[in-house]
Formats: sequence, structure tokens, C-alpha cells
Amino acid sequence: MASTKNEKMNNIVQKAISEIIQFEMKNPKLGFVTITDVQVTNDNSYAKVYVSFLGKEQRNEAGLKILNQSKGFIRSELAKRLSIRKTPDLIFLLDKSLEQGNKIEEILKDIVK
Repeated sequence: MASTKNEKMNNIVQKAISEIIQFEMKNPKLGFVTITDVQVTNDNSYAKVYVSFLGKEQRNEAGLKILNQSKGFIRSELAKRLSIRKTPDLIFLLDKSLEQGNKIEEILKDIVK
């Protein structure tokens, strides 16, 4: 269970990264991306950033590639917004929870039939 301090950091980083991607990045190929969750380590050295993309599955890989290429820019913008000594290194991961939820829903529908 994450501490309250850690949860606050997760929320602050999530909001900041969302704003950076939405307003600062100028890559039209990125498409519509949602930051679904952020988990910052206790020592603020890493932040796992879970993302999902609107559209077809091919967009996922392309979008993830663009985010990883822009990691330095996003991290430097994040550093400007956070008042902490160490800005976490960003790790972008595809959020598959929605996909898994849909699979479970399909399985349940099949069981009911």
C-alpha cells in the first residue's frame, strides 16, 4: 500500500505529465494519449507511467515509441514544474487493464449464454 505522501507525488507527476503531453509536445503523430496511472518509487528515482492510446492497436506501439523518444523533453519539463531535488526517470508502459477488462467481460457474456 502506497503512503499518502507517495500517492500525492504520483498524482502530481501524473497531472504534470498529462499537461506536458497535451500542451507542450508538438508531435501530431502521437494522437490522443491518456496517462492512466503513475507509480513513483519512494526515492523518486523512477516513475512508471501507464498510458493508453485512442484508436487501433498499431497506434499503441507508435505512440509508445514517440513517448520514449520524447522522454528527455518530458522529464526536463517535469523538472521545471516539480519542486523536488531529483526528477524521476520516466518509464512509459502500455496500460492493458482496459483491454483485460474487455476480455473478462466477453468471457462472462459467453458463460451467461
